[in-house]
Amino acid sequence: MALKPKRSSERATGKPASGLIDQRSRDLGGWRGETLARMRALILEADPEMIEERKWRKPSNAMAGVPVWSHHGFVCTGEAYTKVVKLTFARGARIPDPSRLFNSSLEGNTRRAIDIHEGDKVDAGAFKALVKAAVAQNGPPAKKR
Repeated sequence: MALKPKRSSERATGKPASGLIDQRSRDLGGWRGETLARMRALILEADPEMIEERKWRKPSNAMAGVPVWSHHGFVCTGEAYTKVVKLTFARGARIPDPSRLFNSSLEGNTRRAIDIHEGDKVDAGAFKALVKAAVAQNGPPAKKR
């Protein structure tokens, strides 16, 4: 049973982004699809108010694109490459990471990423704490004047 976020932006295909992300995981198949689906489930467990979108896709391929999660601002992306599933946190450099999950993009001043290779185990509790910290960092929405 797939977790469904409370809010999911529709994209150009007219399909909710959550369905497109489900399809992306199925299309990837194997360990990459399973890993992306597991990390997505953890993101939604950490923050049920998370908004899912698919961004940066070419018009010629409506199913392509990058899953993006946000809540009062950008939280992270989930990308799948041949040998790694990468979760990039937009403002990860400011998020406490006592479990040292961040293992990529460490040299920059803003982003941090988690590269997950086949067979890697990610501590679910530590990961959900990172997601919660990223959402908290975004703060409440700006008040309308």
